[in-house]
Amino acid sequence: MGAALCLLSAACFGAMAIFGKLAYDAGVSPGALLLVRFSLAAVLLAMVLLVRPGLRHAGARAGDAPGRTPMRRGRVLAIAIGLGAVGYATQASLFFSALQRMDASLLALILYTYPVMVTVVAVALGRDRLSPARGAALVAASAGTLLVLLGAGGVNFHPVGALLAFASAVTYTVYILIADTVVHRLAPVVLTVLVMTGAAGTLGVRAVLTGGVDLGFGPSGWFWLACIAVVSTVVAMLTFFAGLKRTGPSTAAILSTFEPVVTAALATLVLGESLTPVQLFGGVLVLSSVAVLQLRRTRRQDGAPSERDRSAAAAGVGS
Repeated sequence: MGAALCLLSAACFGAMAIFGKLAYDAGVSPGALLLVRFSLAAVLLAMVLLVRPGLRHAGARAGDAPGRTPMRRGRVLAIAIGLGAVGYATQASLFFSALQRMDASLLALILYTYPVMVTVVAVALGRDRLSPARGAALVAASAGTLLVLLGAGGVNFHPVGALLAFASAVTYTVYILIADTVVHRLAPVVLTVLVMTGAAGTLGVRAVLTGGVDLGFGPSGWFWLACIAVVSTVVAMLTFFAGLKRTGPSTAAILSTFEPVVTAALATLVLGESLTPVQLFGGVLVLSSVAVLQLRRTRRQDGAPSERDRSAAAAGVGS
C-alpha cells in the first residue's frame, strides 16, 4: 500500500507539466497559474489541518536532532515561510517559464538532475561522502544529461527553455539544502502550508507590482488550474506523506523517480511529444543514477534520512 501511494504521488506530480501545457492552451498566463496554484493549495492544505489536527504534530521531532544547532521556533517559522516566498516561488516560476518554451518531457528530464546536484553539493559541504559507487553514479548521470541535451531531434528543443530548466533544478537544489535545516522541526503538512503560503504571498505581491494577473480565461483554464492545485499539489503531497510513513524515506525517494517517466508518457499520449532514442537512453541513465544515489545514501548504520529524503517531506517532490 505504501509503495502504491508513493507511485500515485509521483504520477500526480508528473502530470503537472501536462496540466500546465493545457492551461497555457486555454489562455492561462504563467503568473495567473502560479498565483492560483499556490493560493488554492495553501487554503486546501490549511483546511486539511483543521479537519485532521493530528497532522499538526505528526512527523515533527520534540527537540533538535543530535548535532543540530538549536533554533528558536520563530526562526524555524521564518525559514519555512522564506522557503516558499523565495525558494519555491523562484523555482516554480523558472519551471513554468521553461514549460512555455519547451516540451514537457524534456523539461522533466532536465529538472530531475536536481537529486544529483544535491549529492554533489552535500559532498562539497561535508554532509555526505563520495563512495566509488556514488562517484560512478554521478558520472553516469552527467553523461545521461549530456545525451538528453545533445540528442535533440524530433523533440522541441529551446536553448533558453533548457537554461531556465537547469536554473529551476539549481534553485530546487538550494531549496532542498536549506529545507534540510528545518524539515525535522515541523510536521510535514504544517511545513508545506507555510511554504505554499510564502510562495503565494510573493506571487501576490509581484502581481500587484506588475499590474495584476489576468483571470479572465474560460472554464477550461480554471479546470486545468484546479487540476494543478488539487491533483498535482495537494493530493500529490498528501499521498507522498502517507506513502513515506509506510515505506520509509529511502523507498519513497527511489519510487519518486517514476515522476519524469509519467511526464514523458503523458506528454506522448496527450501532447504528441516525443524523445529521440538517444535522449531516452540518457534519461534512463539519469533516473538509474538517481535511484542508485538514493539507495546508497540511505544505507547508513543510523538509518538517518538523507537531504533529499527529508526535503521530500518539506514540499513533496516535483515542481
